[in-house]
Amino acid sequence: MDTLVFTFLLEVSHIASKERDLYINEQIRAKEVMVIGPNGEQLGIKPLKDALTLASYAGFDLVLMNPGATPPVCKIMDYNKFKYENKKKQKENMKRQRENNLEMKEYRFSVTIDVHDFDTRVRNARKYLEKGHRVKASVKFKGRELAYPEHGRDVLVRYANALEDVATIEQAPQMEGRFMNMILMPKKEK
Repeated sequence: MDTLVFTFLLEVSHIASKERDLYINEQIRAKEVMVIGPNGEQLGIKPLKDALTLASYAGFDLVLMNPGATPPVCKIMDYNKFKYENKKKQKENMKRQRENNLEMKEYRFSVTIDVHDFDTRVRNARKYLEKGHRVKASVKFKGRELAYPEHGRDVLVRYANALEDVATIEQAPQMEGRFMNMILMPKKEK
């Protein structure tokens, strides 16, 4: 029973330490630390007690930034504001990453595509390329069409030629299983 409680407490403390990577104020266990002021100026190597006194006079926290250095580096700062800004940066990075992942649209063709269907896909891709996104064009081969990959290549080349005023070929037509794929990217504005 005691070992179960001990392992539970050990796991809880491990989770808490993951959430809080930086030690602040009384959690710091070093005897001497290199202190950096709130404006980034180096205040020198000081005993921990003096560094805590400086931080409290300034109305900020003493945060252990680099525990591996000799002596450990601490900075006087507002820790809650620091955490808030880090969370904000992480959210912004995640948002930017999501936007980068969504910028490719795929259009599928068959070897025997009709003229009207082809024109509709060209018109839609043109709008998407003008917004600055990339386009992936795919031709799916069915049955015996796989014996004549040049027909699919002709469809993709015709598609690239129809969009040549707004796009350039990033990846030339390539076979991947039953599909032939090509990627177009928007032309750079001068």
